[in-house]
Amino acid sequence: MSNGSSAPPGWPGTSPLGQHGNAWAIAACLLTALLATPLRPYLELSNIVMLFLLAVLLVAVRFGRTPAVLAAFLSVALFDFLFVPPRFSFSVHDAQYLVTFAVMLAVALITGQLAAGLRLQAEQASRKEQQTRALYEMARDLAGALTAQQVSETLRRFLRENFDLDAVLLLPELENHLVPASAPENGFQIEPNLALTVYRQGQPIEDYNFSGYGYGAIYFPLKAPMRVRGVILAALGTPNPDALAEHKPLLMTLSSLVAIAVERLHYVEVAQATQVEMLSERLRSSILSALSHDLRTPLTALVGLADSLALTQPPLPATARESAEALREQALRLNGLVANLLDMARLHAGHVKLRKEWQPVEEVVGASIQLLSRSLADHPVRVRLAPDLPLLDFDAVLIERVFCNLLENAAKYAPPHSGIEIVGSLAGPFAEITVCDAGPGFPEDKRRVLFEMFVRGAVESATPGVGLGLAICRAIVEAHGGAIRAANRPEGGACVTFTLPLGTPPGIEIEALEAETDHE
Repeated sequence: MSNGSSAPPGWPGTSPLGQHGNAWAIAACLLTALLATPLRPYLELSNIVMLFLLAVLLVAVRFGRTPAVLAAFLSVALFDFLFVPPRFSFSVHDAQYLVTFAVMLAVALITGQLAAGLRLQAEQASRKEQQTRALYEMARDLAGALTAQQVSETLRRFLRENFDLDAVLLLPELENHLVPASAPENGFQIEPNLALTVYRQGQPIEDYNFSGYGYGAIYFPLKAPMRVRGVILAALGTPNPDALAEHKPLLMTLSSLVAIAVERLHYVEVAQATQVEMLSERLRSSILSALSHDLRTPLTALVGLADSLALTQPPLPATARESAEALREQALRLNGLVANLLDMARLHAGHVKLRKEWQPVEEVVGASIQLLSRSLADHPVRVRLAPDLPLLDFDAVLIERVFCNLLENAAKYAPPHSGIEIVGSLAGPFAEITVCDAGPGFPEDKRRVLFEMFVRGAVESATPGVGLGLAICRAIVEAHGGAIRAANRPEGGACVTFTLPLGTPPGIEIEALEAETDHE
């Protein structure tokens, strides 16, 4: 970092010529007097006054107000001393010259002030133009940045070249921790508490103790459209006490540009992660679908062979029949797992078309219990459906799969001979159906992810399953426009509740229309 005292061209500061403006003002007045002295016999005093006024004007345009004021007073003094009789004396014999001196001084001061003001406005316009151009180039570089480190390097280069500032871009790594996007300069100190305060409150803080240079530092929040994305720490490289206040508005604009760039990178990362997740999910669904199709044929053959063994003549010995029955049960269970895999692959791929019909839910409940009669042999099922539960519009095959998965899970985890309860009721614009058991319940740390694929409530080798049942239930219920949730009962056991939207069956709509017509 440079330690020079002069500001970069076009930015706030004093130019090298401006530092010697007073000397140039004195030189201009002396030069005017030197040039006018030989012309005294040929020029009127009023014309000589014009020469001095011209000198004051030139000094004001070139060097500003203070040198112009000095030139005005010095011009009056030189005019009186060298040209007004008696010469080489400040005494005045003719009082009219006092009026001349006053008018000359007033005109010189006014002219100098106006010229200096125009010069200042021109400098400000030029400075704003250069600032705008520099910010445009900065925004262009930030738009092309692909990493946070590139954003940090662009920021540091811009501030070093244009402001003589060093800067560090601090980005959140953890909830209460900010880290530099790139390594700071040697000797650059960061106060973590100040940075964290700025990040949380979203307001800049100036600090004169922890910059590492002794000239002060300022922490700017990166306020993006959605949230604060980080903090910029800028430290002065020159002992100019007014530099922070002088540069603060432009630094705030700069922090907004950096914040937008950082937020853009964040959403690029989110989009890339989402794309990778989609590709992974698509690949997983393809693999599951392929495996399921390839496994169903041999599993069906195994079930058929087990059934044929039970029907062979003469009958097999008792031990052989038990083995054949066990083979059949395991093949059926494996076939169910493969069916779940295939259903999940189809649901995720969007290849399942709902075949909705208006029908009573109790028929699907009864069919599901009958289908799982062997699994539910040791678990009496109690069904309590509200009498006012209307017809619902759903796909019977898919909703039957929901009931089968929930009942099968309940039978797996509930103690032997414990009951399972199915309750149906109305809940606003939905029909609410709950399946409860007397098992150990759901682990509290997994309740949020129970409906994800391949997630099980407890890892137990004695309880078969791969963690797809609840995921399939959620996919089917959400496809019907409902929702599903899991909870534990206070007296022990688990409950899974899903909802299906109510509607008006076509027959009821016609009856209501006919009744309205008759009433009219």
